[in-house]
Amino acid sequence: MPPVLILLTFLLPLGAGAEEIIGGHEVKPHSRPYMAFIKSVDINGKKGNCGGFLIRYNFVLTAAHCNGSSMTVTLGAHNIMTREKTQQVIPVEKAIPHRDYNPKARSNDIMLLKLKRKAKRTRAVRSLSLPSRYDRVKPGDVCHLAGWGSNSTENILLTAGLQEVELIVQEDQKCKNHFRHYSKTTEICAGDPKKAKAAFKGDSGGPFVCDNRAYGVLAYGKSKRIASAVFMKVVHFLPWITRNMKLP
Repeated sequence: MPPVLILLTFLLPLGAGAEEIIGGHEVKPHSRPYMAFIKSVDINGKKGNCGGFLIRYNFVLTAAHCNGSSMTVTLGAHNIMTREKTQQVIPVEKAIPHRDYNPKARSNDIMLLKLKRKAKRTRAVRSLSLPSRYDRVKPGDVCHLAGWGSNSTENILLTAGLQEVELIVQEDQKCKNHFRHYSKTTEICAGDPKKAKAAFKGDSGGPFVCDNRAYGVLAYGKSKRIASAVFMKVVHFLPWITRNMKLP
């Protein structure tokens, strides 16, 4: 069986099959109605996929490094390999990456996508709430990450149904020790402390969901030696999100 990976499968030991993802499972169809699948094409014609999530019916939140010259968003999907009746495919009217996004430092890796038309609210398409500015997660909290994933950027192999995995919020110092640009002000560190090795490949931009609210946006991690990954901290970016959703 090829090592088909879920979204940022940092819980999949190297060389293992997808059935051995720690804590990973296929979710009930359309039980995560906020999930968005993003297709992009860059200026060189290279195609890419990312995850994201609906926060307003004409706005999707994702990672800034998912930006492309041409982008479409699929909502209401469970099996991304087929065209389900529940799916809504909407072009992106405007991509709004954070103006201070730095790909080298991996900082401020967050982006809003304004859709060309509002998504229709259905059983399979709903927005996800954001935390308030006073809300916080703490080390030991168990949250969830969902996505369709791939096994490489060159040979994209998506999982058929939407997958989800539980992740434990880690101490900030754990990520600071492994990622020199890690910022506890703008980022959240999460993973499985029992796993020392992991594969890190797949889509970015998916939501780090705790208590039915999106506390993070999946940004980056490492391919070896650490099971943790880094999420942009939504609470920190709330003013930026609110301000940019008001722009024409």
